Amino acid sequence: MRIVAVVFALMLAVSSMAQTKREMLRHRMDSIMTARRSKVTFDTAFIGRPQGKLTLKLRGNVSGNTIKTEGKILGVSSSSELSTDNKATLSVGAIYRGIAAGIALNPAKLSGRNKDYELNLNIYTNRMSLDVSYQMSKTLSGDFKSEDRVVHLERGMVDMKVLNLAGYYTFNHRRFSYPAAFTQSYIQKRSAGSWLAGFSFQGGRMENPRYEDLGIPQLRTYVGNFAIGGGYGYNFVGGKRWLLHLSAMPTLIVVNRNNITVDGERRKVGYHFPEMIFNEHMAIVYNISPRYFLATTVVFSISTYRSSAVQIIQNKWRSRACLGIRF
Repeated sequence: MRIVAVVFALMLAVSSMAQTKREMLRHRMDSIMTARRSKVTFDTAFIGRPQGKLTLKLRGNVSGNTIKTEGKILGVSSSSELSTDNKATLSVGAIYRGIAAGIALNPAKLSGRNKDYELNLNIYTNRMSLDVSYQMSKTLSGDFKSEDRVVHLERGMVDMKVLNLAGYYTFNHRRFSYPAAFTQSYIQKRSAGSWLAGFSFQGGRMENPRYEDLGIPQLRTYVGNFAIGGGYGYNFVGGKRWLLHLSAMPTLIVVNRNNITVDGERRKVGYHFPEMIFNEHMAIVYNISPRYFLATTVVFSISTYRSSAVQIIQNKWRSRACLGIRF
């Protein structure tokens, strides 16, 4: 019995020590985030922080992608317009002292109706922001037209993988806040705008096997573009409850690695000035009270590149609506 008592006492001591270490670590992390949050690097007449340490959000998300091609892709005049299935997800997000995390659920994917995969990473600070989107899709469908013939491509016939990335620098970061519109981790108190500078990258490929019965060859389209540019964003504050955000940043492609492979024969898609990637943002935030708010956001990435033989336009978009509560 003495041995059992000693072992039990040791277990209690170890458990107490582990709990103490966890409390110390939690307190240390909370102190670091508190110190980080207490640093004021903005004009408090224009930007503020919301009340409370924690913000929880219930979000509904819808995204899609459309790709158009036109030109002499196969040696004859042809065109196509393919779109992915619109992907709808439900997600829960949390922001603790400015640090955000979230998890999304796609009902269509759980039921097996949609096999697409998409990963979005969005980092918004007052000074610098980053949008990253990676999509794997097998739901592209649409029409392929060649001279007087039209072929409908069903879901699953074309496979696509694409990465879109855009980074922004906000010059007037002391008075203009991207997070106020898109993460609600700041409050825009008065209307303000800012010039933006940044870059865009788009890389990926779209391919299909040979379909003899449809007269479609094996086709692989690869895009790899890097662009730089600038734009402008504006936060309009209406009263004490409304925030409207609009911004656009066109970027000029300076590196082009696009090519098309037809039945194993690779053909470079040469650069034809100007080739562009446009990054556009819209947001509306309504503060029901200091604790509750509603928000809707839309992000577009539109790219256009062409050579003397072919033109390709891609429109990638994502919209989001959320209900938030602060504690």
